[in-house]
This record gives sequence, C-alpha cells and structure tokens, in this order.
Amino acid sequence: MEHVDLMQDIKFNDKHPIAQSIHTDKNGRLLQFALEPGQELKEHSNSLSPVYLLVLKGQGVFRGNNGSQAVAGPGSIVIYDVDEKHSVKAGEEELVFVAILHGSPRKAD
Repeated sequence: MEHVDLMQDIKFNDKHPIAQSIHTDKNGRLLQFALEPGQELKEHSNSLSPVYLLVLKGQGVFRGNNGSQAVAGPGSIVIYDVDEKHSVKAGEEELVFVAILHGSPRKAD
C-alpha cells in the first residue's frame, strides 16, 4: 500500500504552472498541478489515455472540444476523452488539481 497526501508539498511558481509527478507505474500516472491566480495550461491533448482531473483547491475554467467549458472547484471531476484538446485557466485564487491517466508515459526513441 502507498499513501499520498495530495495537499502536502504543493509548489507554485509565479511565472508558470507547476506539474509534479505523484506516482507512476505500468498502470497509470498521477500528476499534481498548481497554478497561481490567472495562470493557464495551454491547449494540449493526450493520445494514450483519457484524462481525469480532480480539483482539490480553488476554481478554474476547464475548456474542451468544440468550445465546451466548465467552471470547477473543489470536489469536482473534469473528464477529457483520448485526444480531446483541452486547457485550464486558474480563477482569482490558487488552483490545485490532480490528473489521473492510464498507462505509463511513452519512452523516447
């Protein structure tokens, strides 16, 4: 068994969002994201896995395909399909969320 406190050791940077790996194995990955107010994760997608985002602190605007968007706060889960382009922007306070992905990241060739 492994135990992780998702609200411990959160690191912020005033210049850009921070992503920290919490756990990685052959079955999946957990990443913790920390954004200062107004910071944004630019549009991107994941071709290997759906993306599940669990909001722990703050509020943000989560954008997906076809201009869809949701404002989500603590206790919310945002789900993106495989290959769905998405972006995240923090609101007026610090935003912390965890991304859950299937499988290990691809190794560089």
